[in-house]
Amino acid sequence: MNLSDKKPKPNGELMLQTVSMPADTNPFGDIFAGWLVSQVDLAGAILAAKTVRGRVVTVAMDNMHFLTSVRVGALVSCYVSIIEIGRSSIRVQVEAWIDHLQTDEPVKVTDSQFVYVYVDEEGHTLDIGHKK
Repeated sequence: MNLSDKKPKPNGELMLQTVSMPADTNPFGDIFAGWLVSQVDLAGAILAAKTVRGRVVTVAMDNMHFLTSVRVGALVSCYVSIIEIGRSSIRVQVEAWIDHLQTDEPVKVTDSQFVYVYVDEEGHTLDIGHKK
């Protein structure tokens, strides 16, 4: 086993990438946590909507702990995987990783589980097996 095999790697499918911008920072140049939460929620929602081929809404999010700060200019990558599909909901694991563009090693920022519910145009819950 070489040393590169021991490096942590993201789990799941790459669903969203964006670059952190100055408008999303505090006065010290660190990205606001709320901005990062919105990115991981968006990534999870994309996977959930693709899975049900329809509209989903976020109904829950597990605790989120931030392992490192995100600076302006960091490439933020969100990886997703389905944990469970219920009657009308989907539980998705989402990880956020950054690459400061100066190194080849990604750094894990946070992870969390999100729950999305499949809904119709009026916002009423639908069974995932149900198609119009």
